[in-house]
This record gives sequence, C-alpha cells and structure tokens, in this order.
Amino acid sequence: MAIGELVFGSKEMNRNVSFKFILPENIFTQAGENPHYSRPAKTLYLLHGKGNYNDEWLAGSSIRDFAYIYNLAVFMPYGEDSFYLNQEHAKRNYSNYVGQELVEYTRKTFGLSDRREDTFVGGLSMGGFGALHTGLAFPETFSRIMALSSALILHGIAGKKEGHVDLFGDYWYYRSIFGDLDELMTSSNNPEQQIRNLKAEKRSIPEIFMACGTEDILLENNRQFVSFLRSQEVPAEYFESPGTHDFRFWNPYLEKAIQWMVES
Repeated sequence: MAIGELVFGSKEMNRNVSFKFILPENIFTQAGENPHYSRPAKTLYLLHGKGNYNDEWLAGSSIRDFAYIYNLAVFMPYGEDSFYLNQEHAKRNYSNYVGQELVEYTRKTFGLSDRREDTFVGGLSMGGFGALHTGLAFPETFSRIMALSSALILHGIAGKKEGHVDLFGDYWYYRSIFGDLDELMTSSNNPEQQIRNLKAEKRSIPEIFMACGTEDILLENNRQFVSFLRSQEVPAEYFESPGTHDFRFWNPYLEKAIQWMVES
C-alpha cells in the first residue's frame, strides 16, 4: 500500500494544490481469498469537513484498512471551507477541480479505471454536502455518492440578510460561498435544484448513501433532504443510529458505504 501527498498545478484553482492519496496493494498476497483483487482497483474521492484539513480521514478513520481490504484507490483533496463549490469571483472553482480536473489528473497519473461504475465520491459534514453537490454536478463521472452527517444547511440560510450569524458562519461567509442568498434555493449550488434539473433533462442520477447520528445537530437537515429525495422518487440508502458528529459514528458507516460502492 502506498500513502502520500502530491502537488500539481490546477487551472481550476489558479494555483498549486495538494491532495493526499492511498493506493492499495498492487500484489495481494492472499488474492485467492479476497475477491476484490480479482478486478482492477476502484476509486473514491473523499472530502473532509469544515474547519479541517485533508488528513482528517487519515487521522480519524480506518480508511487505510478499508482501501487495503476492498482494493480501493482513495484521493483526499483539500477543500478549505468552500463547501466544494465554484467561487468564480475568487478564481477558485472547487467543484470543477474535484469533480473533473482531479479525476482526470489522477486517472492519467495512476492508470485508474475511467468507468463511471468504478468511480465514487464521498464526504462527511461539509464534505458530505460537497460529495452530494459534486456527484450531482458530474453524474456521468460518479456512479455512487456517500454522504455522512451532511451539512445540508441551505434551508436555514436561504434569504438571510446582513447581520445574520449562526453556528457555522455569518452572512458574508455564506454570501461568499453560496452567492446571492435570495436566489440560493433555485441555484445550481442547491442539491435539491440539481436533482430537479437532472430529472428534467432525463439524465442519470448517481445512487446515494446517507447516514446521520440521532444526536447530531445536522439530523433534521439530513432527514429533510431524504424526504425531498423520496418526494422526487430518487432512491437513497439512509441510516440513522445513536451517535454524534464524530468518527465513532462515521467509521462503521464508512465501511458499510464502501461495501455498497464496490460490490455493485
């Protein structure tokens, strides 16, 4: 197994960027006992949460073990506090970077599968939102989305005015990330609107896996989005169990989601 960090020049981000990576064994000593090594490696782009760095997964989760067990290449970009959305005013196109440029670069550099069914995106908290948005923005690239305890906060900030402050940020932060808050719910930054657009265009929608702890402050946001998906007849695997906003809750669902991804 190889674990490391790579820096390259990104056109979408208008600067050098770095990402962490995990590459599974190229020769598995018990290949006959592990069916995942009878196929080429599949790929997961894994997004961190707000206020954290892209080593969050390496420090807190068992992703190294899961990459080894399930023959999964994992790439972890640094999204700052961007919600992985394009910020054209700042020449920082996080969505395009993660969903297109990084995918193309890593496929070419590491010789990975370019098949949709072998390519996944996932994340936690802000990264869960980012995974949903990125997967829906590039549905021809990603076949499955994992979103854990997702920061689906748009209903709570839409239409807010200068002076608004809450647990996650203030008006100017949200304005810089999401654009005009009066138009947020009908913009392409809203995963609900992305779903509506994909359905209207009769395009494929990636399969979705979601989980949230029953003591998590984002529980109602996740329930609301799952209810929306059901109203739109979009299938989604959704799980709740006791837990808060930490890796004690996320780790079991990370493995469950990876099993769901690679065994399709």
